[in-house]
Amino acid sequence: MADAISFARGAPSADLLPAEAVRAAAARALESDWKAALSYGKGEGHLGLRDWIAEMHGIEPEQVMVTNGSLEAGWMLFSHLVGEGDRVIVEQPSYDRTILLLRDRLHANLVGAHLEDDGVSAEAVAEATAGVDTALAHVIPNFHNPAGCTLSEGKRRRLVELAAERGFYLFEDDPYRLIDFGGEELPTMLELDEHDRVVHASSFSKTVAPGVRVGYLAGPADMIAALCKKANEIYISPSMLAESIVFELCRSGELEKSIQVVNAALRERRDALVEALREKIPEAEFVVPEGGYFLWLDLPGDVDTPALLEEASEEGVTFIAGPDFMLEGGNSSLRLSFAPVPADQIPEGVARLARALERSRAATAA
Repeated sequence: MADAISFARGAPSADLLPAEAVRAAAARALESDWKAALSYGKGEGHLGLRDWIAEMHGIEPEQVMVTNGSLEAGWMLFSHLVGEGDRVIVEQPSYDRTILLLRDRLHANLVGAHLEDDGVSAEAVAEATAGVDTALAHVIPNFHNPAGCTLSEGKRRRLVELAAERGFYLFEDDPYRLIDFGGEELPTMLELDEHDRVVHASSFSKTVAPGVRVGYLAGPADMIAALCKKANEIYISPSMLAESIVFELCRSGELEKSIQVVNAALRERRDALVEALREKIPEAEFVVPEGGYFLWLDLPGDVDTPALLEEASEEGVTFIAGPDFMLEGGNSSLRLSFAPVPADQIPEGVARLARALERSRAATAA
């Protein structure tokens, strides 16, 4: 069998990683900032990087906490705000680790709000929070994982209003915002928040490399202070070496250059995937993502994507089946990540998926 083609993992292929820029940034960090890079820091992370992030968002440094990736940031926020049985609104579909952490680790009461082409239904969130104490709503606004859609500005404003009116926190989980293929730039919900109900998270794992494991939280200063204290108690400080390297990339302008190169390559991969799907699986329905890594595919109801995955593996192609991202259902949906697959391999990957779909349907009909 030919080499496997994997649309499963949400990470770019190695040829897109900025190895030379990171190597040079590491050298600069160890030359000019070696004491900070090689020492313990504090719970808030690298102070220079914290200041850079705060300036980017137009907020005070005390509103920012630099973490070991945005997933850890999310876990710290969840464990701070959510107790067993607390009501939490999650998009459907949603990031699978969000469901794992909230439902299986914290035993929260998860309530789904369905996605539309322009992001989560604000009316579904309104209905789910009406007259009921709600701790948190988790929203991925830009180039959604797994759905690929982007939350419209009107919905952003409505969600911020709902959080203020009804007293729940809005977690703006936004690691893909800068992986943008040239669409309209929309305000973050953090920018729109006037009542300290939004906590924003993002990650340099998507803009530098997954291996750096640097993310951050930005939000109300008192909450950030409490989380920094907790971080200091649990792990003393995040990785100061990784954060020093990221800071050098940010302040030198190399990060922006790298993002431009990566975005051009990812846009080419997105285009190749959309074209191949329209040609080879024309019955598939999907939103064309304007950035990020992912495309969510809805197939006709006779398709069972967990069973399809077995057939696809036989054909040498993989993906993530829809139920992994759902509280229930999702059996006719799947997630494709175009980030790890070079553009010239994507048509073959989709051809294999189409053959697997044909075989799966034949097996069901037999």
